[in-house]
Amino acid sequence: MAFFSSLTPVFIAIICVLIGVILKKTNGEKGKHDIKRKLQSRPWVDEDLKDGTDQPLEEEEVDEEWQGLEENVAHVPFTAERYTEAEMIKRSQTFYELLNKRRSVRFLSDEPVPREVINNVIRTAGTSPSGAHTEPWTFVVVQDPYLKQRIREIVEEEEEINYKKRMGDRWVNDLKRLRTNWIKEYLDTAPYLILIFKQVYGQLPNGKKKTHYYNEISVSIACGILLAALQNVGLYTVTSTPLNCGPQLRVLLQRPANEKLLLLLPVGYPKKDATVPALTRKPLEDIMVVM
Repeated sequence: MAFFSSLTPVFIAIICVLIGVILKKTNGEKGKHDIKRKLQSRPWVDEDLKDGTDQPLEEEEVDEEWQGLEENVAHVPFTAERYTEAEMIKRSQTFYELLNKRRSVRFLSDEPVPREVINNVIRTAGTSPSGAHTEPWTFVVVQDPYLKQRIREIVEEEEEINYKKRMGDRWVNDLKRLRTNWIKEYLDTAPYLILIFKQVYGQLPNGKKKTHYYNEISVSIACGILLAALQNVGLYTVTSTPLNCGPQLRVLLQRPANEKLLLLLPVGYPKKDATVPALTRKPLEDIMVVM
């Protein structure tokens, strides 16, 4: 018994060593798995597309660099249009039929478009709601041929890499039926390019930064209104998110560091021989749930 008692500490030590080795191996495998998972988590996606709303500010930034909105805003009486039930139904049906004709068109004519129309559709987009009414959007309208050509060069260079290396076989195969690729001829031919930038924070006259709450959601809503406004005047576009091009395009267009590119829209009339995929939209019962 004394012999076995003397061996007990040795057994305990051996068991502890074995447990330590197992735990180290498990953690090592977990670390490798985490690294592999991080490598597979689409690291190529443009940093500009990230919304910094939820990122907490450092205390010194809040105190020294950041400033809130004014405390008091005057409130005024609100008057609204009121339609009969029959008129509401008619207007809703008419508006649906108008927007249901909207299609993504990649074959755009170089036919001139009145500048006043572009001004008005962007004014319309600017009516969008935004977090704390910060209006965190900048619409850059490009009509200069040289700038359009440079934008095309930047976008096509990155898009070729996206299609060949970054996007993966599944994504590329899903796009084949739509006949899309990295060639973006419409960036040259469309009379206007509208690049929509989200302002991740604002700049006050005194140089301090202003928080822009829900900046990406707010700008995305404005983009939806802009698409409806374009459809309303008979202009067409294709929504383009030029991944990994944001920083280069921001520098090219001389935009400040607080602005990040969210969307690029070529705008114009369709070419006479333009085609679009024969797609259908989901029926109402597939997109609406009534509780």
